[in-house]
Amino acid sequence: MPTQPKKVLAVVDDLLFTVKINDAAKRNGLEAVFLKSAEDVLAQAKEKPLMVILDLNSNSVDTVELIRTLRGNEETRRMNILGFLSHIHGELKQKAQEAGATLVMTRSAFSTNLLQILKRHTGNL
Repeated sequence: MPTQPKKVLAVVDDLLFTVKINDAAKRNGLEAVFLKSAEDVLAQAKEKPLMVILDLNSNSVDTVELIRTLRGNEETRRMNILGFLSHIHGELKQKAQEAGATLVMTRSAFSTNLLQILKRHTGNL
């Protein structure tokens, strides 16, 4: 019986980043699951994904509140939460860090380093 791929959850509005995340996940032997609501993320997070990736500029989810909720839940408080955002949103970066994001970076840094980030933060070294 084949083992299920390890999952990475993602809330991403931008198709370009969806493709990049999906490709990097596959190259690391992971399954990327793309979600459009905080409720879906919270439900899926209870299945112990390796990481949650959030486009902090997302229009579909209050990402800072989602980070707070994940950190406040016993089942999800220790998971890696990676956020990326436009470099012009310094205040949003600060809020995400204060809410408990493991790592917050600019869109360009995220895009450039995605493969290495997934390896490091999912244990697939």
